[in-house]
Amino acid sequence: MDQLAHTADPTFLLSVAVLAIAALLILIIKLKVHAFASLTLVSLGTAIVTGVPSERVVPTMMGGFGGTLASVALLVGLGAMIGKILEVTGGAKVLADTLIGRFGEEKAPLALGIASLLFGFPIFFDAGLIVMMPIIFSVAKRFGGSPLKYALPAAGAFAVMHAFVPPHPGPVAAAELLGANIGLLLFVGILVAIPTWYLGAYLFGLYAGKKFDIPLSKAFFNADSIVDESKLPKFGTVMTILILPVLLIFMDTGLNTLAVAGVIDGSSPFVEFLRMMGKTPVALLVTLLVCLFIFGKDYGMTKLEKLCGDSLAPICAVILVTGAGGMFGGVLRASGIGEALAGVLSDTGMPVIVAAFVISTCLRVAQGSATVALTTTAALIAPTVAATAGLSELDLCFIVIAIAGGATVLSHFNDSGFWLVSRLMEMDEKTTLKTWTVMETLLGSIAFIIVGVLSFLL
Repeated sequence: MDQLAHTADPTFLLSVAVLAIAALLILIIKLKVHAFASLTLVSLGTAIVTGVPSERVVPTMMGGFGGTLASVALLVGLGAMIGKILEVTGGAKVLADTLIGRFGEEKAPLALGIASLLFGFPIFFDAGLIVMMPIIFSVAKRFGGSPLKYALPAAGAFAVMHAFVPPHPGPVAAAELLGANIGLLLFVGILVAIPTWYLGAYLFGLYAGKKFDIPLSKAFFNADSIVDESKLPKFGTVMTILILPVLLIFMDTGLNTLAVAGVIDGSSPFVEFLRMMGKTPVALLVTLLVCLFIFGKDYGMTKLEKLCGDSLAPICAVILVTGAGGMFGGVLRASGIGEALAGVLSDTGMPVIVAAFVISTCLRVAQGSATVALTTTAALIAPTVAATAGLSELDLCFIVIAIAGGATVLSHFNDSGFWLVSRLMEMDEKTTLKTWTVMETLLGSIAFIIVGVLSFLL
């Protein structure tokens, strides 16, 4: 949407921005108003106060909302369907059992972590953790030791994939707001996620497993498994499904790189068709069709259709909150607040990537939701990014991951993930703070350090 003309004083605009964020925190934390409704209300109020013309208030809000949903909803919806099919057909169990068999007892935490990294590509953090928990506790019961030794590497794997790697909604929304290339972000995100997970989740999980010896949760040994053991997919089948979208997306970015280098003719209809097949929504759609074809014989299309439908209900809130974050961003751009913030950051001399991490961290600590912190920070920082000369496609990806790192750290009482881990593991709040919160802070900080150093070197 085109920038609306405004003549308001930058100090006034920044004051409105501070009040708008404070209002968000009060609505979400104190008054317990849902983030979607809070973002919509604050967007409306911000537009009015900053002098956006009355006839443009609603179109400005809808433009930001619709523009974000156009990219986010499709990717998240397709990713959720793929994840649900793999969940119910036993993909997580096959991955875990096979990897543990190959790695051995001593490397069981590493095997569970790698399985979670693979499974975390299409599936959300909370869903993936719930699917893996029975497997984690089964392994802990079989081999002994604190369940944290096995659970934290797996939970950390889902956390880094959810925070840094498309098609998860946070990085997709931030990439859309900042104009980053989704395909390139996928590969940069994976390359950052792996060492971040190893240092911040796997090694810390081994340490925490020795320091905190908690009992096995009883919750997972009473429930009947929803997985049909007689229809478990082969390990190779699950790996093919998980790797297929990565290969397709690489086809798009790879061919684009070759075209820019002059190796191939980028305007060739055949090359353009192959690049289209590698666009993230198409790659995920192809992967979903492959899932339906593979599992349709054993489960029937009626069952798979129901699974796809069931997968969409839990992600509705995530998509709406993400869209509302885009709405808030649209209002900030139209009001001129973004340019005012850009000017302040420029005057302080703070590098864009550092400012992105700091702002995201502040929002994360204050209101808990990583998605709100990520999308709001991306919206605030977008004008600064646009006004900064010399930023490459890689730099944009690094900034997205820096924002995601800030949105990951210091998970505490106002974060639903904190309570999910606490209740699944049957840990008290103090132990959860010493384990889960510390691990999340390590993950976000390590990822920021990696991209910060890379942005300086490259």
